[in-house]
Formats: sequence, C-alpha cells, structure tokens
Amino acid sequence: MNLYEELWKQLPIPGFVVNPLDNVIGLNVFAEQFLGVSQKLVVEQKIWTFLRCDNLISQGFERARSNNLTILINDVSAHGRNTSPSVCSVYISPLSSEEQNLLLLLIPIEGLGYQSNKMLPTTSAQSVIGMGEMLAHEIKNPLAGIIGAAQLLSISLTTEDQEMTDLIVQESKRIVSLLEQVEQFGDVTPPKFVNVNIHDVLDQSLKTAEFGFAGNIKMVKEYDPSLPSLSGDKNQLIQVFLNLLKNSCEAIDKNGEIRIRTFYNRSLGPIKLGQDGQRLPLHIEIIDNGTGLPDSIAKHIFEPFISSKNNSKGLGLALVSKILNQHAAHIVVTSKPGETMFRISFPISS
Repeated sequence: MNLYEELWKQLPIPGFVVNPLDNVIGLNVFAEQFLGVSQKLVVEQKIWTFLRCDNLISQGFERARSNNLTILINDVSAHGRNTSPSVCSVYISPLSSEEQNLLLLLIPIEGLGYQSNKMLPTTSAQSVIGMGEMLAHEIKNPLAGIIGAAQLLSISLTTEDQEMTDLIVQESKRIVSLLEQVEQFGDVTPPKFVNVNIHDVLDQSLKTAEFGFAGNIKMVKEYDPSLPSLSGDKNQLIQVFLNLLKNSCEAIDKNGEIRIRTFYNRSLGPIKLGQDGQRLPLHIEIIDNGTGLPDSIAKHIFEPFISSKNNSKGLGLALVSKILNQHAAHIVVTSKPGETMFRISFPISS
C-alpha cells in the first residue's frame, strides 16, 4: 500500500470518488461508517442510492463539472439509509487525473469540535492536520529534485523548450508554497510572549504586503497613538495581519481601499472575555471595500478548508484563528457588499 492509499484509508472524514454518472468508484472507511454499508455494496452504484442529502450536493456536482471548480457548501444535512442525519460542510472537487470524476468530502460540523468559538481543533481535526504535515514533508523532498532537474535541463534547451521547464519550476514552487501553508497550520510551537507595540507589528506587516501582494493597493492607517502594549509573539502576529491583508487585497479591485484602524474601548458591544476572564479592550480593524463574503461562507470563514476563493485551500484564516486563540484574543467578521471588516480584540499587558 502506497502513502496516498494509506492517507485515504486513514482520513477521518467520509470521502467518496464518483464518476460522471454519479456512480461511486471509491470510498474510504469513514464513508462506509457514515452510510452504514460496506464498500462492496456501494461501489459501481449510484451514490444517491445510499446517500440521503439535500439536493445542494447534486447541484454542486453539476457546478463543479461544468465550471471545473472546487465547490464548498455549508450546513447540508446528509446521512445513510439507516444512519442519523448530520449537518455537514461539503467539499466537491474535480479530479485532474480523470475528466469529470469528482472527489466528495463530507465534514460533519460536530466533528470539527470547535469549543466556545475558540476554534480549537479536536482529535479528528488534529489527525487531518498531522496527515497534512506528513504528506507535505514527503512531497517537498521530491519536488526539490524536480525543480533542480528542470533548472539544469533548461540550460541546454531552446527558448521554446525552456518555456516548458520554466512552467515545471513555477508550478512546483506553487505546490511547495501550498505545502508550507499546511505545515504552518499544523505547527504547535507555543508563542513566545513579549510586550509588543501593535503599531510596530502593523507597520511591518504593511511594509511586507506593499513589497509583495499589495503593491498597488491604497492603504489608509487610522492609528490611536495612545494604545498600551500587549503581550504577544511578534512574528506570529505579523503572520496574522499578513493573512488578513492578503484576504482583503484579493477581495478588492485596483481602485479598492483597505483601512487599518486601532482603538481602545472597554465598552464596544457585548463584553468579550479572554481565556482567563480578562477583558479585551484593544481593537484592530481591517476594513476593505470589496465585494463582501457570501452569506454561506461568512459564518464558517475561520474553519479549515473553507474559502470563498476558487483556488484557495482555506487555511489562511484558520491559521489566523489558531494564532489568535493562543493569544487569548477574539476575532469577528462582518460583511456586506462594499464593506468587509475583520475586528481583532486583544487583552492588554498587565
């Protein structure tokens, strides 16, 4: 059994592969348990014979095939013929190896195990993260060899052929970047807490963004200079704000604008308490005037593998939530067309 077969077997959520006729051509152990039937009965049969669900999934199949896009659907009721209903997040993705074949993952909401909105992954989620880290490690090594071989090969090729090796290098580096996101999400290194000036963190994040993905984006700073310091890991907080800024940049056009606002307010809305019961009065808002988040995505935006962008793996904001949880901070998002706001609330240093 190779690595991929082992990962498929151990994946702790129901997974199916269906062909263009919606016949099941593969499923994992958790899918058998979810349906309450054995693999032998399901393979080569219509998935709808065994899967009871909202018609949103069949509609998702049609959209995924016709547009060759990954589809994410939240709050779908699904179950087997003799099993109890579960509310699931649904992941549908075309498989590049076989035209019109689809991967279907059912992620039971209760199985994600987030407690008190703190986004703490349970054992199942941690297993997914652990497998992701293992897979990332195993894939990055051969990718380095592929990149090196392509670069050496390009030396002796014509300009036309070099375009192909350049594509190999470019796409391999893109895969490495995605794998690094998975590794970051699974990193369990505790934060190194020191007193930090949040404006220094924001300025460094903005400078990095401006030299990278936000070069032509208008950034407006509205800082309260009287803010006290907070206790945090500077590098991890920079990572938080870079992810949020990147998310905002991708939501706006070339004439868009992002505002970064800081302020101190003990009475803002309902009192939010940190993990030790402390108030969270130091606030940072990142506001963009982009298209806004779809209603179906907004309340799940901090969950792993949930994204409103077709090419995203949905780990950036999940990583944000994880880091902020370690800092006893709280994040909320409000969104409507023309304005999306992420507000982070921190406890202050004693």
